[in-house]
Amino acid sequence: MSIKYFDHIASNPLLPEVLEAMMPYFKEQFGNPMSMYDLGMNAKQAIDTAREQVAGLINARPSEIIFTSSGAESNNFALKGMALARQGDGKHLIISKAEHHSVMNTARSLEKQGFVVTYVPVDKYGMVDPEAVKKSITKETTVISITLASSEVGTIEPIREIAAIAGAHKIGFHTDAVAAAGNIPVDVKDLGVDALSLSAHQFYGPKGAAAMYLKTGQRILPLIYGGIQEGGRRAGTENVPGIVGMGKAAELAALNLTGRMAHVRQLSDRLTEGILKIEKVHATGHPTQRLPGLASFVVEYIEGEGMLLLLLAKGIYAASGSACTSKALKASPVLLSMGVPTSMAHGSIVFSLGIGNTKEDVECCVEEFPQIVKRLRDMSPFAKEGWGAIKAEDASEEGA
Repeated sequence: MSIKYFDHIASNPLLPEVLEAMMPYFKEQFGNPMSMYDLGMNAKQAIDTAREQVAGLINARPSEIIFTSSGAESNNFALKGMALARQGDGKHLIISKAEHHSVMNTARSLEKQGFVVTYVPVDKYGMVDPEAVKKSITKETTVISITLASSEVGTIEPIREIAAIAGAHKIGFHTDAVAAAGNIPVDVKDLGVDALSLSAHQFYGPKGAAAMYLKTGQRILPLIYGGIQEGGRRAGTENVPGIVGMGKAAELAALNLTGRMAHVRQLSDRLTEGILKIEKVHATGHPTQRLPGLASFVVEYIEGEGMLLLLLAKGIYAASGSACTSKALKASPVLLSMGVPTSMAHGSIVFSLGIGNTKEDVECCVEEFPQIVKRLRDMSPFAKEGWGAIKAEDASEEGA
């Protein structure tokens, strides 16, 4: 049975070119970048090249790229580091109610340290209203953090407008671009952000390699103290193979972004069209302002876990909620913040497509998923008697 992988938002396979670029730094070029002899200098040069490649992906200066171990670390570093550096000016932060856990939980940890956090609402599409952010600003506000694109429902936020508001009030602005960078165009100068998080495995690079963009002149306190690596802002011996892999993946993403987007958008549109023929299935996230390869839904009367298990039996890999919440047995906070009832939020299903997916993969999913929904509804005490998987009008058209 062949695998149809529809969970690219959780992680992606490593591209062969990326692995090839990394291999020498596991073996022959194993030096510590802080060493003064040739092995060390070669490793340092490799990091410098990767820094240029990552900077090129988001139109930043190489000096504005700080390598980290994950998107979660980058989010923690940005929010906590900027907040602590500015606490003499105020201790009020603003984030949205639909942020990733690595932003949400960092904000909660800062609340325990005396900071005040305003959680601005989102609409039914998961969209933040820039005016709501503006109205939340006080004289004590020092940092605002709003995600660029949701990894769960795909909505792309109006970051340019929000960043402009933050800039006008001289407030530091961070965006979590982990789901966006390498998958849609991201230009830090055009967006006007002060800090931005990205992660290599979201664009076919290695896990354990990520970065934070920090605009020149922005104040930040390190999370990790020790040596002078990363300009003294993030101590610890660098993960040279991972950084090299991230650089190569960023270079390839920048070169191939237009084609990748067109490919996954076409597949996602077909998948969405097929799945929405099922009765009582609702698309989540913004219908147009969304990541091109992500299709997310809630299915009434059944739970996500059941759908995932039956899809898995057919060789189809998908997700229910984000990768960080799918094992928590709780309704997605993102969906709840969008006003989705708890009972429906438990029926979350997310398909995220990648460059390796084919039309045949999608057609297989479109064929199998309605049968899975029908099977689960037939067993569900909440479903109405005789519930069909296909809308009556679609069924009649097929029989005509």
